[in-house]
Amino acid sequence: MDILINVLGDTKINEEITISGSKSESNRLLILQNLFPEITIDNVSDSDDAVHMQHALSSQNEIIDIGHAGTAMRFLTSYFATKTGREVVLTGSERMQNRPIEILVNALKDLGADISYEAKVGYPPIRIKGTKITKTKVQINGNVSSQYISSLLLIAAKLEKGLEIELLGKITSIPYINMTLSLLRQLGIEASFVGSKITVSPKKAIEKQTVVVESDWSSASYFYALIASAEIGAEIKLSAYKKDSLQGDSCLAKIYTHFGVATFFGEDFITLKKEQKSRLETLEMDLKNAPDIAQTIAVTCFSEGVSCNLFGLHTLKIKETDRLEALKAELTKLGAVISVTNESLHLEQSAEIKANIAIKTYNDHRMAMAFAPLALKVPIKILNAEVVTKSFQKFWKDLQQVGIQIEEV
Repeated sequence: MDILINVLGDTKINEEITISGSKSESNRLLILQNLFPEITIDNVSDSDDAVHMQHALSSQNEIIDIGHAGTAMRFLTSYFATKTGREVVLTGSERMQNRPIEILVNALKDLGADISYEAKVGYPPIRIKGTKITKTKVQINGNVSSQYISSLLLIAAKLEKGLEIELLGKITSIPYINMTLSLLRQLGIEASFVGSKITVSPKKAIEKQTVVVESDWSSASYFYALIASAEIGAEIKLSAYKKDSLQGDSCLAKIYTHFGVATFFGEDFITLKKEQKSRLETLEMDLKNAPDIAQTIAVTCFSEGVSCNLFGLHTLKIKETDRLEALKAELTKLGAVISVTNESLHLEQSAEIKANIAIKTYNDHRMAMAFAPLALKVPIKILNAEVVTKSFQKFWKDLQQVGIQIEEV
């Protein structure tokens, strides 16, 4: 489905939106719930990724296909490695079969897991024969995707003697590691992160409890971008959020003050309000701890005529698409002057945004949603717009609610 999005007349933004639970928290808790059935989860994400995770965990088939769901691929690799007597082939979409998994597989093999490749070495599909893991220590590079590390942490308490992970070199995406550790502690599992070592103690069972998933901060980023481009006084109320969030992307509240957006915290919601025009000329930022919001920030900078230098983006090369190259291609079509390296993005100030440009989404949900707020400035086409369901089922409906016109073309 290709769509044209636009604003007709003078749109006054003043709406309330409820956003589904965090995909990151939900997928961690779904794994933990299957290891510890005492857990009940409220406000589970309705994203495609979380749906794939639930289907995979309930399936008795030998072949488990998780589509584009990278988080599910990584978390399930460790999960199935510990399921003694179970044998599965874990596979996914064509893109998933070109996303590396070798670092995680090697770490699990070092612990005694039985995993082999069905096709290309280092990539899915992988055959996993569940076995009892008795080793207690493993090393893994700290600058890899934090999902590899979280994958190991999620199974750690169910190992006979727990697990000690030593992170080698520079450590990135620490908030996502801390999210996993915080969830473990919330369930009563002892876990520590001191220096470069993470230790999780074994736990046979936990107390019965209900965990409420906070709404997804990555999803909130697109509404921050809308308010940044809106007139002074525009506001959106988003539920359900909390000030002491486990999600690294909650740094949005601070980042978007540069674009004149204030965040007000209520008991279980936030209100975003445009208070002033941006006076920023250049945004310099290291996003190694929040790479999922890089696309939104880059497009906001372009929209607001702000130059930017964004760093710490090396993990974007292996997402649903090469997000750095995708941003470069699509922003250039809109009139941007932009360059990228393997870990950074550099954008010059722009005075003009070309209208009616068709944005390719590259099967990447965040490409579609990051470019959508430009509709406040110019009519824009989004190709394969349905890709947003990977993380945000009702994104286009919510955009219509705040006054964006959407027409299928």
